Amino acid sequence: MIKEYPHVETEQRGPVLIIRLANEKASNSLTREMRMSLRDIVREIEDDHTVRAVYLTAKGKNFCAGGDLRMLTDANEPWPVHRRFRHAASLFPPLMKLNRPVVCGVRGVAIGGGMGLALMTDLVIVGESAKFSAGFFRLGAVPDCLTLYTLPRTIGLSRTRNFIYTNGSWNAQEIVDNGLALKVVPDDQVDAEGIAMAEKLAAGPAEVMGVAKQLLLKSFESSLDELMDYEGFGQVLAMSSVEFREGLQALVEKRPSDPMGAAAAVPYNDGLPSAGGGKG
Repeated sequence: MIKEYPHVETEQRGPVLIIRLANEKASNSLTREMRMSLRDIVREIEDDHTVRAVYLTAKGKNFCAGGDLRMLTDANEPWPVHRRFRHAASLFPPLMKLNRPVVCGVRGVAIGGGMGLALMTDLVIVGESAKFSAGFFRLGAVPDCLTLYTLPRTIGLSRTRNFIYTNGSWNAQEIVDNGLALKVVPDDQVDAEGIAMAEKLAAGPAEVMGVAKQLLLKSFESSLDELMDYEGFGQVLAMSSVEFREGLQALVEKRPSDPMGAAAAVPYNDGLPSAGGGKG
């Protein structure tokens, strides 16, 4: 069943939630409506344990053209910009820290903030028409949508400077060669590949992957000792999970592991018991 939000559509296929940017006439630019919808969807995912992985893509020939031109024209005074970024803080970091694996499928252009949106996900699959473009300095804007966080961590500071200062663009193969995407496929196979990857991740230890994601996001700013501690705390959680126990038992019994099935067989407890004492 497809659920429609302003400028976004969602569809759940088993354990995978598909999110499609759906404002084709504006090349899926990040309108107010789209931002609000994405924030609400991320919040819903956080509370829905039936979603074990996410696939983010877009309708039409382009993934996302970045900032909405009308918004940039009508709301560029200090306080509107401040408020917009306060709202962005309620969307972009939670998306990047979402404790489920997120796969992104990109066709056509991902410009500026559109590229930033793609880079907030865990794995990216690009179609042959895909193009990542900086575009910020062409407009006279500072790179945003967490681009200054994700790009240096992925490709290094020097290559980030080269890319953004020259208003660079990368085609699909260059995106892969720079380590920003997993593979290039024909445009008409992007969704099939992306959904298959999301399904594969959903069938694995998805909740443990969510813990690992939190640690990865701390890796650059943490000391050696701090990260050692984080790994230890994370492993305590991982090894107490039904996903780990299933994986270990499957290894001992020399059979395929089924973390998703093992997790489904255990009553879910969200840690927030209702007033009646029931489990969430």
